[in-house]
Amino acid sequence: MIHRYQNNSGASKVLSTKCYKGKYNMKKVFIIGLMTIAVISITTTACKESFLDKEPQGVLSPTVLANSQGLNALLIAAYSQLTGWAGWDAGDMWRAPGTNWVYGDVAADDSYKGSDAGDQADIRFIELYQQLPGNNYFSTKWLVTYDAVSRSNDVLKVLQVALAAGTVSSEEGEQLGAEAKFLRAYFHLEGIKIFDYIPYVLEDNMDGKAENKPASAAPNGDLPWGQMEADGDIPWEGVEADLTAAMNVLPSSPRNGEVGRATKYAAMALLAKVKMFQGKYGEALPLLNEIITQGPYRLATSYHDNFRIVGQANNPETVFAIQHSINDNSGGEGHNGNSGDILNFPYNNGPGGCCGFNQPSANLVNTFRTDASGLPYLDGNGPPVISDQGLLSSQPFTPDAGPLDPRLDWSVGRRGIPYLDWGPHGGSDWIRDQNEHGPYSPIKTAWYQAENGTGSNAGGWGGGTSAVNYNIIRFADVLLWAAECEVEVGSLEAARGYVNQLRARAANPATWVKDTNGNPAANYVIGQYTSPWSDKDTARKAVRIERRIEMAMEGHRFWDLKRWGGFKTHMNNYFATEKLIRAYMTPANVQDGNVRHPIPTTAIDRSEGTLLQNPGY
Repeated sequence: MIHRYQNNSGASKVLSTKCYKGKYNMKKVFIIGLMTIAVISITTTACKESFLDKEPQGVLSPTVLANSQGLNALLIAAYSQLTGWAGWDAGDMWRAPGTNWVYGDVAADDSYKGSDAGDQADIRFIELYQQLPGNNYFSTKWLVTYDAVSRSNDVLKVLQVALAAGTVSSEEGEQLGAEAKFLRAYFHLEGIKIFDYIPYVLEDNMDGKAENKPASAAPNGDLPWGQMEADGDIPWEGVEADLTAAMNVLPSSPRNGEVGRATKYAAMALLAKVKMFQGKYGEALPLLNEIITQGPYRLATSYHDNFRIVGQANNPETVFAIQHSINDNSGGEGHNGNSGDILNFPYNNGPGGCCGFNQPSANLVNTFRTDASGLPYLDGNGPPVISDQGLLSSQPFTPDAGPLDPRLDWSVGRRGIPYLDWGPHGGSDWIRDQNEHGPYSPIKTAWYQAENGTGSNAGGWGGGTSAVNYNIIRFADVLLWAAECEVEVGSLEAARGYVNQLRARAANPATWVKDTNGNPAANYVIGQYTSPWSDKDTARKAVRIERRIEMAMEGHRFWDLKRWGGFKTHMNNYFATEKLIRAYMTPANVQDGNVRHPIPTTAIDRSEGTLLQNPGY
């Protein structure tokens, strides 16, 4: 598995590790039975006096890897799991994508599954809240999560050997350990986001049977996330401890200039996010303030710069991102590209040529409607955006002429509006099943036609993957989190200032989508909040809708709704409206237990009864 970093000069540095298959018996990872690449997981079962009783001295030996080069190789193997894919044996690459489009967007109100009814039907069960423990998406997500945890722990275990042997300096060892702890916290957080009640696995208990502690009954699904534990145990403390340790050691800029490595500010931002998940706004705010005032970040000049390949990847807005690369000899499907999103392009035209998944919802698109002053409708009562729903591409259609936030057309592909440089979106000819999943296409993970074959994978099915990075955290996130915290602690004007920074960036006409004549492609009208904010409830609504607009289709919506509270009511209200136009949503209904997904049956079976199922399943 290769992970590519880009140094400050723009030149790329590629470090690689390989997964070797030998005749050694490998211990089961205690929860899932996944065979790990880890040196420390190797064991033998030979009888006494056998040569197999001796420590192997090949490439998998701790003695060989307990040095700077070996440890960095193990660490990069852990970084590689940020993409969410551990190979075909673990499951399809789109089941546990690093972008979390299935779990963050489709499972919320930002997008529909897309494609047609029978294709990847497991996603539909997640979308409709009919999810069951046997769903293959959950088993893959669990497997990939704990494979990544295992790889992070491998670094820490081999590091102990290296430090004891003096084969790595204490300074470098400290840095390697901090990065591994950052990744361990990140991957556990991925598990918490999906399942809540998971075990937190440290390097010294990898050989044991880890336990989780679910609540005995499903808490009220309308409670904010931080109040949902009841008598269960979500392992927030483990995540916070690892991130705090990493934050106190990691440098302010990527180690060795290798962009993509975790930094002090990335750990600080992720720690602030974890605290906000728990409703600890007062604890998150100082961390965010330090990033804003002391960190090297600023908003990119153009909103769309965050979703580009050429010239814009790792721009000043990037706090932490998955580094995607293609055409790098990593495999025919472009395994280091954004393979988890290989399904998410228009069905017949544009990049990819496949497969019509993750179609933006009408509910999301309508959020981009603005009033005459360029502000959003905080109560969601603005005029709906006119679409070509029900029209063939051969039938005439004029795009909506009303005022819209210009970020819409960098977030959603819609008929008649340029789809990057692929020409105007063609409507129903670009959609696999418009009647069922609406008229819109995803765009943020798409590449330009001018980059086809260079920025995208030249081989493989479906047009291949691309080198569009995924920003796990960007500076806009930090500003929006800070705005939320300021509202909750009562500093409404500070929150207004942060929101206005984002709106000012979006209001620059030079950054808008243009038609072939160089004119704005739609009636873009966006303004700032000029009146002081004095009402906390109104300020809270403004910040939350700004977050939805700014972060649309970036895999965050499910968890935003969950931490704000009222999740069950919000989603059931959404379904009540959608059922009027989308018959397939008729059975959709969120119950209290559905606010988290079930522990996979495969994980429980392999744990030999140690793992317990989440309440409600």
